[in-house]
Amino acid sequence: MGKTIAEKIFDAHRLDRQSGGISVLKLDAVFCHEITTPVAINDLVARGKDRVFDNTKIKAVIDHVTPSKDSKTAEQAKILRDWARRHDIKDFFDIGNNGVCHAIFPENGFSRPGYTIIMGDSHTCTHGAFGAFAAGVGTTDLQVGILKGICTFKTPETIKINITGKRQKGVYAKDIILSIIKKLTVNGATNKVIEFTGNVISEMTMEERMTVCNMAIEAGGTVGICYPDMTTVEYLWPFIQDEFKTKEDALKDYTKWISDEDAEYAEKIEFSINDLVPVATVGFKPDQVETIESLKGTRVDQVYIGSCTNGRIEDLREAAAVLKGKKVNKFVRAIVSPASPKTYNQALKEGLLEIFDEAGFCVTNPTCGACLGMSNGVLAKGEVCASTTNRNFAGRMGKGGMVHLMSPASAAATAIAGTITLATEE
Repeated sequence: MGKTIAEKIFDAHRLDRQSGGISVLKLDAVFCHEITTPVAINDLVARGKDRVFDNTKIKAVIDHVTPSKDSKTAEQAKILRDWARRHDIKDFFDIGNNGVCHAIFPENGFSRPGYTIIMGDSHTCTHGAFGAFAAGVGTTDLQVGILKGICTFKTPETIKINITGKRQKGVYAKDIILSIIKKLTVNGATNKVIEFTGNVISEMTMEERMTVCNMAIEAGGTVGICYPDMTTVEYLWPFIQDEFKTKEDALKDYTKWISDEDAEYAEKIEFSINDLVPVATVGFKPDQVETIESLKGTRVDQVYIGSCTNGRIEDLREAAAVLKGKKVNKFVRAIVSPASPKTYNQALKEGLLEIFDEAGFCVTNPTCGACLGMSNGVLAKGEVCASTTNRNFAGRMGKGGMVHLMSPASAAATAIAGTITLATEE
């Protein structure tokens, strides 16, 4: 019987098999940020186990509130900063060099096909775009990962979603994944791996695949995962060119992480995008999705473009194309946060930041702050935000606020109109 990509990764990393289908896996990387990691650090220190398993395999960043906004967030940053210094963490990204974790880590080649990766962050599933098993974990698992470089997982079942068809104008990766979440529901993939396959995925850039995998958790998935291909190789080539003679050699090696044709799945879903149109969320659950057309005229107070879902250079290009020569509605405050210094600098070089500035956007440094209602764009009670982030939970961007998730293009058009609007109409 054939195996899925997740099963192959488990087999290659399994150190021990325990009862109940639990496997102890060797980790290739442990990612850390200043919101969840300090709790693990403090507990390890209190237990006399202030050690790291490998300071080259731990990657750390201060990204959720940066620069710190108050004494509490400053203390969290200090705990991570001092810990990184104590253990000489080779890849630590501090203020001035930092970015959103799920953007800056892939940009530096830390996510690879066949890798096992954990982080105390639910959107760690983003890195599955590279053909990795990348999962968000709790404090205890994070502690063990930091200390021993291992983590326990129950071998997950896999749902395979074959995405086919041709995109209509104005439809982006965000529209596709939101529509898939609507079909699956927020509990539809609980404790499962979601394999994204089909011609639509094959034709996507790595940035688009990261958008899709990033939101697998919003359907309950442990991991969202794509098969590695030449697009993956091209993205990683600056980091792997010393490991392979040619890109073709790299591709040949990475194909071992593609699921077998006779692999068994918990479910197989065919999903055509031929008739898909731009969409946005309503309510307070990511599976509450409606068409932009049906939401036209819905007033917004704020527009936010950024995050680990849609803060990359392609996202900024999409939004800037809509905004060029236009002005943000006078009753809307608009914010854009490039997800990394590389993205910021590229956007500056291409003139995108000038377009945002002239349109009336506030351009901020890379940060996660607004996405989880901590800084740089918090909503007041009763306010509404059109956002390119990944969660529309009640109070997510501020107590009493409402968030409509949508693509960067739709968000840009909405900023101009002051109400939810199709980008093709701007």
